[in-house]
Amino acid sequence: MAIYKEKDIFERRNAATDAKRALLERFKSKPGPDDPQVLARKAERQAILEAREKRAAEKERLRQERLAREARERAEREAAEEAARLAAEEVAKAEATAREAEENERIARLLADEAERKAKRDARYAARKARRRI
Repeated sequence: MAIYKEKDIFERRNAATDAKRALLERFKSKPGPDDPQVLARKAERQAILEAREKRAAEKERLRQERLAREARERAEREAAEEAARLAAEEVAKAEATAREAEENERIARLLADEAERKAKRDARYAARKARRRI
């Protein structure tokens, strides 16, 4: 069984100093802003950003084209529906005019028949009156 040995203040201070020294060495070993690797990574990130912007612009262009195409198709569809509606209205108006003409013709025939019957009745009445006077 191991016996626990408590570290004294000197050991803790030396450990903290060693840790600080390791952090400083790691910081110093990092490449500077003019290092070729840093410049290469920066150029790569810039290329990625430009490619992303190109894709976004292309996507927006395609979206605008799609919206324009949909608007054009909607306008064509609405124009076709309007033309069909106008044609249906014209057909309905023609049918109404034809029905009205038939109704007027029927009324005219009825009035003519009524006038003819009245004329025959008046002729019979006049003939009967004429026979009585004789």
